[in-house]
Amino acid sequence: MGTRLLDSALPLLVLSWLIGCSADATPRDEGSLLTRSVTPTGFPKGTAADRAPADNALTEERAQLGKRLFYDPQLSRTNEISCSSCHRPEFAFSDPNPVSVGVDGRTGARNAPSIVNAAWGRTFFWDGRADTLEEQAGQPLENPLEMDFSLAEAVARVAAEPSYDQAFQRAYGEAPSEATLQKALASFVRSVVSGNSPYDRHLRGDDGDFGEQRKRGEAVFLGEKAECFHCHPGGVLSNEGFFNNGTFMAGGDTGREQVTGRVGDIGKFKVPGLRNIAASAPYMHDGSLPTLEAVIEQYEAGGRGDVTTDPLIRPFTLTADERADLLAFLQSFTDPTLLEDPRFAPELQP
Repeated sequence: MGTRLLDSALPLLVLSWLIGCSADATPRDEGSLLTRSVTPTGFPKGTAADRAPADNALTEERAQLGKRLFYDPQLSRTNEISCSSCHRPEFAFSDPNPVSVGVDGRTGARNAPSIVNAAWGRTFFWDGRADTLEEQAGQPLENPLEMDFSLAEAVARVAAEPSYDQAFQRAYGEAPSEATLQKALASFVRSVVSGNSPYDRHLRGDDGDFGEQRKRGEAVFLGEKAECFHCHPGGVLSNEGFFNNGTFMAGGDTGREQVTGRVGDIGKFKVPGLRNIAASAPYMHDGSLPTLEAVIEQYEAGGRGDVTTDPLIRPFTLTADERADLLAFLQSFTDPTLLEDPRFAPELQP
């Protein structure tokens, strides 16, 4: 599943992580999925563990069980599709295809978004139809265009394996169930945290690999010409809202409107976070833009021209230098210690 760090490189990875962490961070155990000591700069207070609900406290056993389930194609009807099929770690846990391919080659209408830093999310899916990660976790399994398998059937399949039963007993003190299967998957997703990009270090006062071009790009991003900051405020890089950003065209996927039923929500989709955005192409809810350059061009054009486009999306013009600076700034969000982290290697545990 993509390029992974060699064992000989692991000490360098750990050293890099320790240097980049905030001052109050403490070393994590090698192989541990938990990142309690890491909260990306600018995010709401509290670690990923703090964000977990009381009935699904984040523990190592639960995260490791969730990881095993995340990579297990047994959760699909055909035994061929896993959660990781559409959320690939080398692409920042997103899908490099415009829209994801499910069982029997079926395709939907939306691109699979990254799950990185989802622990701090307020709603989930492009249309925000899930309020918790636990609620989100089961929906791809039961979606006929994705894994096409009921939760009950998935539970029965994994419960037939003694090693799974033992893992559920260790994690939850009971046999596998629909609730604990979703809780375990949610626990793994909460463990996927990114906070060591050049941008993160810049926010912590370390500009060693940020550079003057990226600083100029940050000024464009936060300035009144491009106005990226309205939806992607500095630090967290998403306001968690729903906006029609100019991608929607009449007759297309109506997004948030399908959840709320409000005409004013036509064409609105959740504002994605931008951590590791250079690694998670293609872009927009439908995967219709293949590069970051194409994204910048669409915003410069003021969207695609539909009358429902948000008033904030209006044409502007960047110079060639400003465009290059902005692109360099967007690339500073890439956290190589996440993309190459051996803890996220797709190993099914016995």
